[in-house]
Amino acid sequence: MTVTLDDLIGAPGNEADWQLATYDKLPLHVVRGEGSRVQTGDGRWYWDLYGGHAVALIGHSHPTWRRIVAEQADRLVFYSNVVHCPVRTAACKAIVEFAPKNLTRVFLSNSGAEANEAALKLARHHTGKTEIVAFEGSFHGRTLGALAVTHSEKYRRYALPEYGHTRFVPWGEVPRLDENVAAILLEPVQSLAGMRTATREFLHGLRAECDRVGALLILDEVQTAWGRLGTNFAADFWDVRADIVTGAKSAAGGFPVGVTLVDDAIAQAVKSGDQGTTFGAGPLASAAILATQHVIRAEGLVARAREIERRVRAAYPGEVRGHGALLGLVFPDAVKPRVAALRERGLLVGGSDDPRVMRLMPPLNLPFEAIDELASALRSLA
Repeated sequence: MTVTLDDLIGAPGNEADWQLATYDKLPLHVVRGEGSRVQTGDGRWYWDLYGGHAVALIGHSHPTWRRIVAEQADRLVFYSNVVHCPVRTAACKAIVEFAPKNLTRVFLSNSGAEANEAALKLARHHTGKTEIVAFEGSFHGRTLGALAVTHSEKYRRYALPEYGHTRFVPWGEVPRLDENVAAILLEPVQSLAGMRTATREFLHGLRAECDRVGALLILDEVQTAWGRLGTNFAADFWDVRADIVTGAKSAAGGFPVGVTLVDDAIAQAVKSGDQGTTFGAGPLASAAILATQHVIRAEGLVARAREIERRVRAAYPGEVRGHGALLGLVFPDAVKPRVAALRERGLLVGGSDDPRVMRLMPPLNLPFEAIDELASALRSLA
């Protein structure tokens, strides 16, 4: 008898019986995704305007993505970077061609935290300096190295990271750097902090200050890349030159991938063994990257992100932070009750570390009727 996935799932009980109690979960048992909606075990469908933490860029279970990944699974599920692999080559080529023009080489890992740690290693090695300047409100991951450049005490206090030297400075201010600084690291949009959004003047000021002392500018684009802002990358949106750009989240349409892009000067100094990962850029991950990139281009999703922003801004009368399909709606009071009430109405949205900001990070192919339903629901809750 052929075994099925449902056979293997069976009746496993509650996740809390087996999983570490480290996640504050929503009261939802999600079993299926289709386009911009997810379905729970009781058969109810929800508009997913949260995108599973800004991951579902091309929607859930996109038919092209499913087909391409299945084709690769039929050929080869995994082999490491110790061999050449055509699908890996094609994935790296697709990423570099989509990236800002000065970034010519890529290192693939498995998550945003890994991508950021690789960037920090590259910056310290390339400059021969140790200090990293990061910003108040930053979030760059939960591994020990990434925590060292994450500002929030609620994430840092668990492990008290002390990797190298990190100096935190106020968001929006261009710091005066000294000769010991290897790099400035920042998210162009501080999503978790409440969609605090950089300005062109701020980013270009950071670029000039890095150039003055020979430091690198690293953009953490884990949430802002792959067309989510209405341009390929945030570096394109603000026309700023970064030496290193990191990505993850949406890069492979839901398959775990971390991306570290570098310019020629950094790439030429990298030697065999400087970086490494067993699973990074595996064949399945590479196929998922190619499928995601194809859908973004074929369906014109970068332009669609701009239209999502236009419609949200037109529908919501208050302050809207962010750009494209990475948006924060600012309310005069705490949004947590509204987030719960919207969930009861079949709309999934997110909160943030700013209790007044509701986050929207939907798929770029979100039907516009979902925005209309959100606007109507918010009016009814006013």
